[in-house]
Amino acid sequence: MRRPCIWKIGRNRELVLDRTFIMGILNVTPDSFSDGGSYSNEQAAVARAFEMASQGADIIDVGGQSTRPGHTPITPDEEWSRIEPVLKRLCADGKLIISVDTYFPEVALKALTCGAHIINDVTGFREPAMRKYAARYGAGCVIMHDIQLDEGDDACGEIKAFFTSRAAECMADGIHRENICLDPGVGFGKSYSQNLQIAARFGSLCPEGYPMLAAASRKRVIGMSCGNPPADRRMAGTVAFHTACLLGGAHIIRVHDVAEAVQAAKVTDAILACRD
Repeated sequence: MRRPCIWKIGRNRELVLDRTFIMGILNVTPDSFSDGGSYSNEQAAVARAFEMASQGADIIDVGGQSTRPGHTPITPDEEWSRIEPVLKRLCADGKLIISVDTYFPEVALKALTCGAHIINDVTGFREPAMRKYAARYGAGCVIMHDIQLDEGDDACGEIKAFFTSRAAECMADGIHRENICLDPGVGFGKSYSQNLQIAARFGSLCPEGYPMLAAASRKRVIGMSCGNPPADRRMAGTVAFHTACLLGGAHIIRVHDVAEAVQAAKVTDAILACRD
């Protein structure tokens, strides 16, 4: 069952997570698996961010590097050059809540200095420098599980143990508990069946009291479950997966298709309210 909680995200802001929050994906990249190249132009990216906000996105998650299987890694300087102009324009607005999807501490520092509120790190704040900068700015921290699991592993048990350990490391380095959000990392180091276990057993993943994020939008697990349609035709499957996660306790979903996710979340929230 989902328990309301507060997530502090820096810049003296906090989110009261008593409903489903929507994180809209803004890939400022040429090679993302689903929408690569669609928003690599500054004007198109900024326009898309405001479009998602108008559709009901609570958070805009800006990423400058693909993390799809087989992606070509880039340098921190190249990643920053992609997101800097977009990030500066979005932060200047002052109304949007901005997350930056990066695992480079130097990019995170520049983003936080620019005005970003949240760092979404697919390596789970593994780098001490990342923890240091997040603590300095009181940033919201999305800690994702990205450790390779063996087929026979208890995925949910391994993920929960990782969360407990990594959250303790982060707090030892000055990050406050209230700044931490946890993401089980659908599609990262997990088999098809293990990814499905995340949705089926979402409520067992989280050490008590932390916000939880589900991020399965258009991913391979969705495609494999419904005949492998192209990534941009997996919206309905994404809604199904995320709804299962929300019923299991997720507070935030990270999505490409914002309008549809908002509608589905409102229905799910209404159902959850009947449990109370």
